[in-house]
Amino acid sequence: MVQELPRRTNFSGPALIRLLARLSNTDVLESGQSIADRLGLWLGWTDAIALAGVLNGPALAVPSETGSADKAVEAECARERAALQEAIIGVNRPVSARHRGQRAVAVQRDVRIPAPVEFATYRRRYSLLQERMATSITGLRSRLRTALACRDAKMIRLVGVDAAMEQALSPREDALLAGVPALLEGHFQRLQQAAQIAPADGDHVPQQSAAQVPNAWLDIFEKDMQSVLLAELDIRLQALEGLLAALQDCQPRTL
Repeated sequence: MVQELPRRTNFSGPALIRLLARLSNTDVLESGQSIADRLGLWLGWTDAIALAGVLNGPALAVPSETGSADKAVEAECARERAALQEAIIGVNRPVSARHRGQRAVAVQRDVRIPAPVEFATYRRRYSLLQERMATSITGLRSRLRTALACRDAKMIRLVGVDAAMEQALSPREDALLAGVPALLEGHFQRLQQAAQIAPADGDHVPQQSAAQVPNAWLDIFEKDMQSVLLAELDIRLQALEGLLAALQDCQPRTL
């Protein structure tokens, strides 16, 4: 039976960081800096000027129209979030139509030997989902800002801050998240190597289950990959959820 590799982390930060630390068997230390100090490292002087202009600039006029399409925007956000979650959950399914259908087996002395599995397929799937998340969330974020701009001067200022922060932080965020597949590749390789060694150590493994042993590690990896994608989605959705909360606060409450 394939065993999961040892995992450890003492870090209490975002789920994505904790997952990656656990999968890579790495200890991550808590930063001694405040959030403001760490955020400052990501902002250049041009970003600081843009933010200062938004925060210290004169209040803008509120458009005459109210956000009549608020509910539609909220529903669109909910639908797209559900669609992204569904795509992540199904990224490695159905088995028969994807990688396992491509892993043809050779019959030799009545023993089924799986063909080699490459990480490249998983890297492509992960990268494509990252692109889909980025495109979808960027569009929804823009539509939410449009809806909020129809409210009041305070919301217009919030919209300006969010737009400036997106422009300043998105390139850095994208660069960091682009490195996630490489970390997953290391986990993939460690599981694969452990599975290759395990049968040699276990002559007691029944012959009828020998064909199942080489593939068990891949099931573990696919579940881990799914968990990492869901954790990344949560991080990407944080700014969107903040705008949604602001929009909901603007809506009249009925008794």
